[in-house]
Amino acid sequence: MAATLTPEEKEHLIARNLQEVLGQDNLRAILKERDLKIYWGTATTGKPHIAYFVPMSKVADFLKAGCEVTILFADLHAYLDNMKAPWSLLKERTKYYEAVIKAMLSSLGVPLEKLRFVCGTDYQLSKEYTLDVYRLSSVVTQHDAKKAGAEVVKQVEHPLMSGILYPGLQALDEEYLKVDAQFGGVDQRKIFTFAEKYLPQLGYAKRIHLMNPMIPGLAGGKMSSSEEDSKIDLLDSAAKVKSKIKKAFCEPGNIEDNGLLKFVKHVIYPMFKQGEAFTVHRKPDFGGDLVFAEYEQLESCFAAQELHPGDLKAAVEVYINRLLDPIRKSFDTDFYRELTERAYPAPVKVSAGKQAPAAGGKGQQGGAGANVAAGAAGPAGENTPDKLELKVGQILDAVKHPDADSLCVLTVDIGGGERKAIVSNLMAHYTLEQLRERLVVVLTNMKASKIRGVESEGLVLYAAGADKCEALGVPEGSKVGERIIVEGFDNTSNPVPPLNPKKKVWDKIQAELHTGTDGQALWKEFSLMTLNGDRVTSTLAGCNIK
Repeated sequence: MAATLTPEEKEHLIARNLQEVLGQDNLRAILKERDLKIYWGTATTGKPHIAYFVPMSKVADFLKAGCEVTILFADLHAYLDNMKAPWSLLKERTKYYEAVIKAMLSSLGVPLEKLRFVCGTDYQLSKEYTLDVYRLSSVVTQHDAKKAGAEVVKQVEHPLMSGILYPGLQALDEEYLKVDAQFGGVDQRKIFTFAEKYLPQLGYAKRIHLMNPMIPGLAGGKMSSSEEDSKIDLLDSAAKVKSKIKKAFCEPGNIEDNGLLKFVKHVIYPMFKQGEAFTVHRKPDFGGDLVFAEYEQLESCFAAQELHPGDLKAAVEVYINRLLDPIRKSFDTDFYRELTERAYPAPVKVSAGKQAPAAGGKGQQGGAGANVAAGAAGPAGENTPDKLELKVGQILDAVKHPDADSLCVLTVDIGGGERKAIVSNLMAHYTLEQLRERLVVVLTNMKASKIRGVESEGLVLYAAGADKCEALGVPEGSKVGERIIVEGFDNTSNPVPPLNPKKKVWDKIQAELHTGTDGQALWKEFSLMTLNGDRVTSTLAGCNIK
């Protein structure tokens, strides 16, 4: 197909549905001479969900236009992201991403001959790349680096160096992948303009930048791997798809904050062959079927409230299942089921008094170097970690304790509109400013007690070294209020009663909490983790957790 297209037709395919193109004149000039070389990058962390069809729909357009497309698996970035997964797990996730992306593109009906996959560690650990990182750091100001990452790196008063380096590393990828253009969401715009400014200062060419709009998730807002109801997994059953779409935010007449409509525009319409149209099936009593040859017709009809949200949901459900069916079938083999389990091992649920089976993740590493498959969680009991209610919290304020120089009083948001006042000794290791806005792991079901006259309603967990303490690191992308469990002891299905201080339950559980040799937070040999499987960590290895 691409061989028969004119440069203008190729440009139309490349640019359709994009929010912005930087360097369009250069794009046209290249297309008159040869096909474009483009890359899209993704960190191999959370499990890909249906929102990945939005960039994949554009990758399909690029391939149809004859472009040479590189998909970069940013495994090094993923590892440096709080080091929330060991290398063995990242290798499995990279394999999973490649298999899923190929299945998605096949579902969209595009050829894969001009598609290649590259891992960041294939070149980012080379001497040449490392020297360019140093060269770049000699010309980039801290202000420009922080500004470039403002939309994609969490902004705090004292940012980590990794967040400051991030835009430069992404810029250098353009040169080392030898591409003409980089594709990404419009949230990447500041990184793209950063690359345009600084790559020429190293003697490298300024690239073209292609930007997708950001589309809302099913629940409104961003579609997130950590919010189960906001996304549809690529392997979800038809029944799960129905259930999640039924819950989707779809306000009558609202065309702005409507993830379903945006998905139809950016994924379903581009996959149609000539003559196909979006069809809404309705009973004759309700006006009969509606057929929309163009997306604009569908949007206008919904905006005028001539199309009921329930009918739109039913139609979208049909098309989503049409996309997912080939993926489900391709992954319905022992090989891909085992790959999925290795890449994203599920926490093992343990019923009281029952021994959990081995967490079957080949290659999944425990924090102390032990393979999880070598041992399962013990039976739930009076002093096992299923008795703890651990949540991701955010410190909203930190003030000095009125009657103790070494203590501070933290106001912590634990989600659901609930805040807790917690007395902590972290002031000995952080300034009050460093504590504010920090995401932390909070024990929320402790009975309130007074500490030097101030009531404390929980604990902020930290690793305690010989001369340093550090609040446990929350996995990147975690949400305030998200539950933290100990692997093999999932207690999220039931309310967790308050800990009994007379029986010293916390003291007995805490005695087994520690950090492993690689900094993973553990109870015995079992990891503290989010429900998505991301590990809680610390830079302090071999320490007690208090």
